[in-house]
Amino acid sequence: MALKSSPVVFDLVTRLTRRCFSTSKAVSSKLVTVRDALNQAIDEEMERDEKVFVMGEEVAQYDGAYKVTRGLWKKYGDKRVIDTPITEAGFAGIAVGAAFAGLKPICEFMTFNFSMQAIDHIINSAAKTFYMSAGTVPVPIVFRGPNGAAAGVAAQHSQCFGAWFMHCPGLKVVMPYSAEDAKGLLKAAIRDPDPVVVLENEMLYGVPFPMSDEALSKDFVLPIGKAKIERAGDHVTVVCAGRTTETALQAANELAGKGIECEVINLRSLRPLDFDTIAESVRKTHHLITVEQGWPNCGVGAEICARVMESASFFELDAPAWRVTGADVPMPYAAALEARALPAPHHVVAAAAAVLGNRISEAVN
Repeated sequence: MALKSSPVVFDLVTRLTRRCFSTSKAVSSKLVTVRDALNQAIDEEMERDEKVFVMGEEVAQYDGAYKVTRGLWKKYGDKRVIDTPITEAGFAGIAVGAAFAGLKPICEFMTFNFSMQAIDHIINSAAKTFYMSAGTVPVPIVFRGPNGAAAGVAAQHSQCFGAWFMHCPGLKVVMPYSAEDAKGLLKAAIRDPDPVVVLENEMLYGVPFPMSDEALSKDFVLPIGKAKIERAGDHVTVVCAGRTTETALQAANELAGKGIECEVINLRSLRPLDFDTIAESVRKTHHLITVEQGWPNCGVGAEICARVMESASFFELDAPAWRVTGADVPMPYAAALEARALPAPHHVVAAAAAVLGNRISEAVN
């Protein structure tokens, strides 16, 4: 995929480099791609703990299908960076068994669409064993890889599995957006005693984000289960994760020009879900929009809206909550149809118009 030659990606990179997404207040920062941030996280944790190892298709001698594991095989050797056959059910099962035995595997799927071949190991073995063993068998394993839509790879390589995995007790699920998210959340996942699913996005791998000296340090870890307010606002809360965070931020910029200030919440973690941050924001804005690439039925946004309905936050709303999702169809292959199947900034702007009603109409006029 020729990212460098794409004007869309160039525009994305340009806009991202103008805004610092670091949680720290350090004066200096360095541009780091999401790919390199993930590589740093794995390298630092393998150096820190000899029980950590990587396995998956092409992760070793080829440096990874997306170069996330670049250089690790040369540094750590065959026993800790392991190439596997194209058999997700096989190597995922081996990885879970290694976790049972006390090791800390990082199991890479070339795409999470292929994780369906290994779903029995992920759910019935990794997610349930700690409970079924009465807490005697921890399962410290990370399942990671690209999730959601890429570009031109059609229905069997474009699905978002966020809602699937966050449905399952026993799993923790994170979805990083920026380089800081990627490094801090992956390091936390590797150190966690429970199975963690890390849902990355292929289209973000090559995007550089500013990272502070704090985020670049080997001690930098982000807490699982804590969201980040990417942009503060008073009029409408927009909740998102992963690549849709950029969609939400673009829409927020457009709406700001019309006098509407969005509070953009990057969830970072889908399970556990930081509902407290959402509730606090809704208490301030009294309006809610959720944005996700996945399908609408039983989605991430549906869960958030249900929790709002079942809590005191419902009484804070001045209008119904609104979901912006992917189209309820398998992903089309044709580029024009693919674009229409994914949430875009104009969908978020339209959602804001729906929930804010007269306020946005007056601003536009």
